[in-house]
Amino acid sequence: MAEISLYLVPTPIGNLEDITLRAIRILNEVNVILAEDTRTSGKLLKHHNISKPLQSYHIFNEHKTVEQLINRMRAGETFALISDAGTPSISDPGFLLVREVLKAGIEVNCLPGATAFVPALVNSGLPSDRFVFEGFLPHKKGRHTRLLKLAEEERTIILYESPHRLVKCLEQLKEYLGDRNASVSREISKMFEETVRGSLSELVDYFTRKGVKGEFVVLVEGKTV
Repeated sequence: MAEISLYLVPTPIGNLEDITLRAIRILNEVNVILAEDTRTSGKLLKHHNISKPLQSYHIFNEHKTVEQLINRMRAGETFALISDAGTPSISDPGFLLVREVLKAGIEVNCLPGATAFVPALVNSGLPSDRFVFEGFLPHKKGRHTRLLKLAEEERTIILYESPHRLVKCLEQLKEYLGDRNASVSREISKMFEETVRGSLSELVDYFTRKGVKGEFVVLVEGKTV
């Protein structure tokens, strides 16, 4: 088997202890760690006594840096890609780099680890045997079309949403999909972790009254056949 030059390493989505022993070993062994935000990642690395060069890699510079990184891999350097939280390429930068590195004939390996939607799904009480992960809905162009398609989806629907858009998102889901059962998880594995379950109208009312803070995973039951 060819030597691996790029590792995709999941990082904790909240609690800094939610990282595997293998992930810590890989981060200690590679030459360079590619980080979405070097300040955020620096705190994680310091917590686990990992001292390796950090290089910024995010959505705004990935197109410019991919070719350079591939050339360095060909020269023998090994890299680990991490995001601010969770698994790289899942609603975070990573896909472009993986695609181009594989095209160049270089080996890539993704470690198992933290992803926010998995604990949110399992904890929701909604069917978890079949589901569709949509990530973030389009903000404007394509949003109407996407919601119309989701209205016909029979599997459990999983979305990511930001605080300032959450209530609007829940209202639109109710408008397009009907008042279905749903679940909202926020701040998974952090101090103020919370999961709220109920109908979409109940969740709109709850978060309108309580206010919205944190990062959110929204789950909605699929269309009943």
